[in-house]
Amino acid sequence: METKYETVKKGIKADIIAGTYQTGDKLPTESDFMKQFGVSRYTVRRAVGELQNERFIYRIQGGGMFVDDWQSERITQVNNKMVGVITTHIADYIFPNIINGIDRIVSDNGYSILISNTHNNHQKERQSLIRMLDSDVEAMIIEPTQSALPNPNLDIYKKICEAGIPILCVNAHYNDLDFSYIETNDLEAEQRLIEYLFTQEHEKILGVFQVDDSQGVHRMNGFVQAYLKHPKISYLSEIVMYQSSDEMAKIFERVSNIMSRDDHPTAIACYNDQLAIQIIDVIRSLDLRVPEDVSVVGFDDYQLSEYIEPSLTTMAHPKEKMGIDAGNAIIKMINKESVESVTYDPEMIIRNSTKRK
Repeated sequence: METKYETVKKGIKADIIAGTYQTGDKLPTESDFMKQFGVSRYTVRRAVGELQNERFIYRIQGGGMFVDDWQSERITQVNNKMVGVITTHIADYIFPNIINGIDRIVSDNGYSILISNTHNNHQKERQSLIRMLDSDVEAMIIEPTQSALPNPNLDIYKKICEAGIPILCVNAHYNDLDFSYIETNDLEAEQRLIEYLFTQEHEKILGVFQVDDSQGVHRMNGFVQAYLKHPKISYLSEIVMYQSSDEMAKIFERVSNIMSRDDHPTAIACYNDQLAIQIIDVIRSLDLRVPEDVSVVGFDDYQLSEYIEPSLTTMAHPKEKMGIDAGNAIIKMINKESVESVTYDPEMIIRNSTKRK
């Protein structure tokens, strides 16, 4: 359990890292901190004392407490052989493969990894970033959180850059930040999936896409681009958009209503394989068969996709290769070597969830 002084220390340190108090700023008094945290003067002094030892705070006799130049101090002192890894999820879907690939490379180079996940929530991303700074990681590999939306954590990212910490993005990147990245060509890959469904004589296709991540937006745009090449049937397309914070039961209800119509789509393109597996259950609940009545495609080639019945047609996310490439890139960045961004062209994997109409 966290002690009171640790809570105070963490709170003050987080505000300094986040830029609430800038280098050279005068900090609130001990009495102010006592009121803010509801603790004794001894507790505040213990917390401040440790922050002084860590070069986050300095005192001027009779003048108060001030924010030390912790970023410059950090650049010259940090060498703890640790890489921070922040993803939207950790233990499920494709993420263990990515993290395993990263760990293989960084451990071979004498580094360990500190892992945190954001659950695709900006506030949790902020907490993860501060935790990484607090842990003095030498570099970070980050999967952006809700990358299609404005990011409220740009101030933290600015502090990370000022502290000289290399950052590499995976799966997506922030347009407002000039970080190298490794990701897939989601737009063109989704376009190829829809073109494949067209060759199977499917004209009425429903697209279901998560749109608070840039991956989902690009995949949805690929869906649209495919239809733009076939203007005579573009009016037959349908799209359901959702965000990661939405209640999925409502999304499945909407899909169910669409698929209950007599003129329902004959194919469904899903944001990813995880969603596609759930959508197949929705289809079966309507006494429709996959692929005899409805074809379904996913994205990412999730490990289970090959073994479900029917096996899922999808696009292959590089997963462990992405992790390995990210690990190699971040080691180069730590060593002050230049790194170019990488975009993979996924391979289409045709299985049994699709059939000619």
